[in-house]
Amino acid sequence: MNAKKIANNSSMNFRDTHQMWFHLTTLNEVGKALTSSLDLDEILNIVMDKIGKLLSPQNWSLLLLDEKKNELKFELVVGEGSEKIKGIRLKVGEGIAGWVAMERKPLLIPDVSKDPRFYKKVDEISNFTTKSIICVPLIAREKCLGVIELINVGEEGFREEDLLVLTTIADYTAIAIENAKYFNKVRELTTIDDLTHLYNKRTLHTRLKYEIERAKRFESDLSLIFIDLDYFKEINDKYGHICGDNLLKEFGRLVLKIIRNVDIAYRYGGDEFLILMTETSKKNAVLAAERLGKAIKKKLFLKEDKINLHVSASIGTATFPMDAKNREDLIKVADVNMYKFKSRVRNKVTRLPIRNR
Repeated sequence: MNAKKIANNSSMNFRDTHQMWFHLTTLNEVGKALTSSLDLDEILNIVMDKIGKLLSPQNWSLLLLDEKKNELKFELVVGEGSEKIKGIRLKVGEGIAGWVAMERKPLLIPDVSKDPRFYKKVDEISNFTTKSIICVPLIAREKCLGVIELINVGEEGFREEDLLVLTTIADYTAIAIENAKYFNKVRELTTIDDLTHLYNKRTLHTRLKYEIERAKRFESDLSLIFIDLDYFKEINDKYGHICGDNLLKEFGRLVLKIIRNVDIAYRYGGDEFLILMTETSKKNAVLAAERLGKAIKKKLFLKEDKINLHVSASIGTATFPMDAKNREDLIKVADVNMYKFKSRVRNKVTRLPIRNR
């Protein structure tokens, strides 16, 4: 009898030791993987993959906090009904995940039917039945970045040890997410124009060099559209620089709305903008420029400022390799064509093309 007990205890000790070793090894892998990347999507995918291998939940989710709206968004979801859940938002304080984000405390609930904090809406949307949950906050520098939530595991349910393991993963993840966000912010500051949120001139030259080499390799066309707002200085003088800035912002949004998803818009400087169009012939670039010109004329700008302004723009195009053989000349040709257009139009215009309604 004593021998059987000893054998059973030895077996349990072996299993516990093996499981502990597996947990430590996996956590070490998680730490190395997360600290080796500054790409947010890659970080999130690493986390979800390791959680699945380590804790084997039926479903698991990572929700990130949208600070402006004070909401949690299902960023990554794995398991049954995941496609229906992704993108759903919860108010901070709503449901188990919302409570954890608000209180910044980990939570293990063996039976959600007995907990009034449980939010049934997500189950109804996904046609899934939640029985048990463990949920932990992602905390970095005393700020909650989101939560990790695990749902249903085996017949025994979640244990306190699982909560400890998940909390450790969350600590690694929060640091990695914060680093990735800082990195992306710094990258944005060097590549994105802070007024229009289009790409800046520095980024254009790097991308254009790459795209010209690519066009050479695949023997394809590459086109530019150069845009200059007419009489922008007069608009600034008449309505003030704040309204001028607002006009540039609205113009940037209009450009993004008109161009294709594969096209890239840049603020070249001041009131000048440039659109990079890969695999686009001269004919198609001219057609795109005409569409843009019509949209500009139709648009009523500065409505929120109660100015209701119509503006015009001079537009020029250039195509590689037909018009130029390198990036500098391609920009120059587009610029020259834009000024030719401006000269033709302004010779016919005797007054500022602005009118209020």
